[in-house]
Amino acid sequence: MNFEDFQLSKETIKSISEIGFEEPTPIQISTIPLIMNNRDIVGQAQTGTGKTAAFGIPIAERCQNGKKPFTIVLEPTRELAVQVAQEIHKIGKYKNIRVLPVYGGTSIGRQIKTLQQGVHVVVGTPGRVIDLLKRQRLCLSMIKLVVLDEADEMLDMGFIEDIETIIKATPEERQTLLFSATIPQPIMTIARRYMRNPEKIRVNTTDVVIPKIRQTFYEVRGENKVHALTTLLDTEKPGLAIIFCHTKREVDDVFLKLSQLGYNAGAIHGDYTQARRDEIMSKFKCRILDVLIATDVAARGLDIKDVTHVINYSIPQHPDSYVHRIGRTGRAGKSGIAITLITPREYKYLRSIEKTARTTIDRKKLPSPADVERARERNVVNDVAEIIKRNQHTGYLKTVKDLSGTYGLSDIAAAALCAAYGEIKSSLKEHLRSHETVHSFTTIDRNANGRDSNSVKNVPSRSCIPFRKSKKNRYGDVRKSLERNKNFLLSHH
Repeated sequence: MNFEDFQLSKETIKSISEIGFEEPTPIQISTIPLIMNNRDIVGQAQTGTGKTAAFGIPIAERCQNGKKPFTIVLEPTRELAVQVAQEIHKIGKYKNIRVLPVYGGTSIGRQIKTLQQGVHVVVGTPGRVIDLLKRQRLCLSMIKLVVLDEADEMLDMGFIEDIETIIKATPEERQTLLFSATIPQPIMTIARRYMRNPEKIRVNTTDVVIPKIRQTFYEVRGENKVHALTTLLDTEKPGLAIIFCHTKREVDDVFLKLSQLGYNAGAIHGDYTQARRDEIMSKFKCRILDVLIATDVAARGLDIKDVTHVINYSIPQHPDSYVHRIGRTGRAGKSGIAITLITPREYKYLRSIEKTARTTIDRKKLPSPADVERARERNVVNDVAEIIKRNQHTGYLKTVKDLSGTYGLSDIAAAALCAAYGEIKSSLKEHLRSHETVHSFTTIDRNANGRDSNSVKNVPSRSCIPFRKSKKNRYGDVRKSLERNKNFLLSHH
């Protein structure tokens, strides 16, 4: 089956083609014809199954001229509201659809001004929608379609009363769509109370998401988790990786430790300002950051292309959360890798996940220190090979020629790598072979008022912590490093 079989307009077909949708997913095949025929829907589907397009395509098809919104979509989080609004906008691009995301943490004045100018679709969090209704700045009298997306998540966040208030503000003859990963009793109560003989659609998400994702777990002790994490990052060499933690404090702790070790990482959780979260997400999507550390606020709905690895730094205690998390990789038909770190006491959660998701998570042994060192060497070789391939090294050929009169080419190349990547100390090799943990204790004068910041910055190098390569260092910073050391090399000539 293809999208033309839905008898969509040429404008929508054109936008779908530009987005890159090739054929409809099971949830789209099951729901789009029913939605187009004005049926109410209760759809059970996990993230990553294409449900946004399942309701986004019919929304785009119904777009007509007018200043008041004809559709309202409710989402549990700000990030998800923005994501869904962007996708509906893309689908309705050639229908000239106007979509407005509304959420807290940003100026309500700008949102009100846009509403006054006229929009077709409002995608918002319940709290901000209620705020706009109380201010009488949002009119729902012309609403023909209500979408409750990620309904179970909104239930968990305590939005049920707000949802009911919003639904009551819409016309009774509206069409209502409800999508949820799970269907607990309160969700069914809403369906019975506010929906008209809804069609129930269920997509077996374990058949859709999990087979394309290679799942493994490593048993580690709690105090060794950061070491295990950095070992895996060094050997797996992910393109983009999302690391999930249980708590905001754990996110901050992991972010601080990875940053100190030189990883190009960013972090988001609920205590960050919206502007900060948007900045971090933008950098991650643009590959300015390689690693994103997050709580489950990022687990649902965020569509980030080419995430190669999802790492559960803390194993989720609910199987649904596990599926939501690993659904951030292996998207759009691509393969992905999901890694979970567990302590000996957490096997019960692992078995529950395997049983509920009907999957097998393979146990693996952490890479050895020798594996880490070989991976580091491969990274250096790959970086240098790509620089040569792109002819980014040619500006230094004269310098090499001058130095070759005194030094051998091997020494020159090794010196250049040392300038770019840092010295590999013999104590590090001994440390890697012995599996010992290096502890460094630094005493800082309390009266220094931060003047001795270099002592803190130098802790990793004094502790023989290996250099961690990231895309931040790739090409641009390598060249800068070489440039900074050029005079040093010439002075030895």
